Amino acid sequence: MNENSFLARYFNFKGYGTTLTQEVYAGITTFMAMAYLIFVIPSMLSDGGIPKDAAIGGTIIVTIAITLLMGVWAKYPIGVAPGLGITAFFSYYICGPAGYDWHTGLGAVFISGIVFFFLTVTRIRQYIVNSVPMDLKLAIVVGIGAFISLIGLKNGGVIVKDPNTFVTLGNITDPKVMLTLFGFFLTSALMVLRWRAAMIIGIVTTTVLGISLGVSDLPEGSWFTTSLPDISPTFMQLDVMGALSHGLLSIIFTLTMVDLFDNMGVLIGLAKKCGFMRDNGQIQNLDRAFITDSVGTMFSALMGTTTATSYLESATGVAAGGRTGLTAVVVAFCFFLALFFIPLVGIVPSYATAPVLVIVGALMMQEVVGIHFEKLEIAIPAFLTIVSMPFTFNIATGFGFGFISYAVIHVLTGKFREVSPLMYVIAACFVVNFVLRS
Repeated sequence: MNENSFLARYFNFKGYGTTLTQEVYAGITTFMAMAYLIFVIPSMLSDGGIPKDAAIGGTIIVTIAITLLMGVWAKYPIGVAPGLGITAFFSYYICGPAGYDWHTGLGAVFISGIVFFFLTVTRIRQYIVNSVPMDLKLAIVVGIGAFISLIGLKNGGVIVKDPNTFVTLGNITDPKVMLTLFGFFLTSALMVLRWRAAMIIGIVTTTVLGISLGVSDLPEGSWFTTSLPDISPTFMQLDVMGALSHGLLSIIFTLTMVDLFDNMGVLIGLAKKCGFMRDNGQIQNLDRAFITDSVGTMFSALMGTTTATSYLESATGVAAGGRTGLTAVVVAFCFFLALFFIPLVGIVPSYATAPVLVIVGALMMQEVVGIHFEKLEIAIPAFLTIVSMPFTFNIATGFGFGFISYAVIHVLTGKFREVSPLMYVIAACFVVNFVLRS
């Protein structure tokens, strides 16, 4: 594309060393890695009592709208959609043991979105990011890499749960596991050979091979539909006053803390890989990205879904070369098409996208060389940040372990003046959060 074209100028292709083709490849790659949410999120929401057809429509509409905003306004190559962890908390706790209906739960989600928005426009969220030491920021990137690799290995069946050792090696003779390994080595080889479309080729080839071997099936019936999901049962059905009158402060606090640091972790991690992070740790356009996800949270509640969050799977698109908001625009467009091809989207199985997640984890692990492990007051918090993300299966928990240990160690060793006051406040909030979550 001509470097003077509107798209090239608006998204600054030259400044980020990218092209239209590269951005489209990246967007399609991210979509393929995220497409599973079309089925997983609505299924979880329906377990919480939300009508499934409305949940499908709401999930896709939220994903399209907020991802488009992230791309066009914030100019980040990141897909945004209702989050898996928050959805699980919503359906299996708020609408489960906690005893609230989904209307009240959506009210709590909306209130947490207002809190996000307030923290963003007052630049408190930006101050929080800037107060995090560079070593911990790099540890966050590495921890997310370990976490996303764990997800990939789990989705591909390479590792499975074990009652004695928690996790163990899966059945490598299982056809799905073998296809995962095939996709991993094929994609890895193509990336070493610097094929730009390596990830897409790996995903498509593995999917086609799985179908031809009978491991996966083509969808029955028509692949195309003109009837869009009806979201009227959930549109504007949140109960804000109910959430306030029931005293859901602990739930709202948990929603706020988990999503705040989940989003922050993904944005910091991917901003580093995209070249958005300056040498001093400052991240460009971060305030716009934060406003986007806070607006997305409020919009999600209005549409009948849970908190919108930046998706880790966007790392696949970044690894495929995505550097600008056009990648997110392509992702949004793919989800728009998915509204009409929902049966076809389901063709891409988890064993086809799992290898890409593992490879992305390896790419993010490269940042570990920048952490000053020779200093124990840094090495220990950084280590806890990295390992606790995959071990607890939660990004925000990794933040908590890292922040609390960083603050406590510096206080006990008399180096408390080296820590910003805001870091102590954040560490205290995580202590409260851990207590409430327990």
